[in-house]
Amino acid sequence: MTDDAEREFLILTGMSGAGRTTAGNALEDLGWYVVDNLPPQMLRPLADLATRAGDSLPRVAAVIDIRGGALFSELEQSLAALRDVVDVRVVFLDASDTALVRRFEAVRRPHPLQGEGTPLEGILAERARLADMRTQSDLVIDTSELNIHQLATLVTESFAAGGSPELRVTVQSFGFKYGLPPDADWVADARFLPNPFWNPELRPFTGEDAAVSEYVLAQPGAIDFVEAYAAALRPALDGYRRENKRHATVAIGCTGGKHRSVALVRELSRRIAGIPGVSVSVRHRDLGRE
Repeated sequence: MTDDAEREFLILTGMSGAGRTTAGNALEDLGWYVVDNLPPQMLRPLADLATRAGDSLPRVAAVIDIRGGALFSELEQSLAALRDVVDVRVVFLDASDTALVRRFEAVRRPHPLQGEGTPLEGILAERARLADMRTQSDLVIDTSELNIHQLATLVTESFAAGGSPELRVTVQSFGFKYGLPPDADWVADARFLPNPFWNPELRPFTGEDAAVSEYVLAQPGAIDFVEAYAAALRPALDGYRRENKRHATVAIGCTGGKHRSVALVRELSRRIAGIPGVSVSVRHRDLGRE
């Protein structure tokens, strides 16, 4: 019989066009019972049903979004009531305005809120309505740079069952010239180190190559930074676990996301992986860009 502590209840929400359907399909492939376009008022009955079903419905996900119209406005109240009876996580899928406009133009469908206006007007209206929910979410996934296969893989890695640690930490490199990662919980700057880009022998390589990694980590302050940052993150990650947060993203940036940030992310991830109850994955957001 499934214990209440083992039962998982997930709410999938976010911006239209950000990939909720792809995420929901990936959850179904993992064996989750997924209900699409559920009115928020039905969350409590669904939780009661899952409890009565026992082992038949150990993991339930509800996709709730702006398609619910006026009913969607009661999501926050329904979520508060639900938290009184079940441990629930909220996953918010987001993407940049530019990416969302491009996706709506590609499928030639109107945004649910655009009315007689443009897709961008609908997107801005939806973003304003969802601002509070985004802030309250346990996990925000930015899909601006992800294709459907990459998003499905990310969801699979994040929500697969099988004795996984309580907290999954993504350690991510990025390039400041391409913008900050909007889904990062912590952001650090590697630009205090000399840039291997200006070394003709190192320029063609990346922080994943031994020559660049050794060069970066040999610079004054590099190892001190990694050690101090890992030590500073440890109590924060412990706090996340105590608060039942299951995901965290640590981002380190340099100018282009190719050399310094990649090398530091690799080293930091090895140290964080030693924290009990933590599973670490590495992502290099801008590696491969020109």
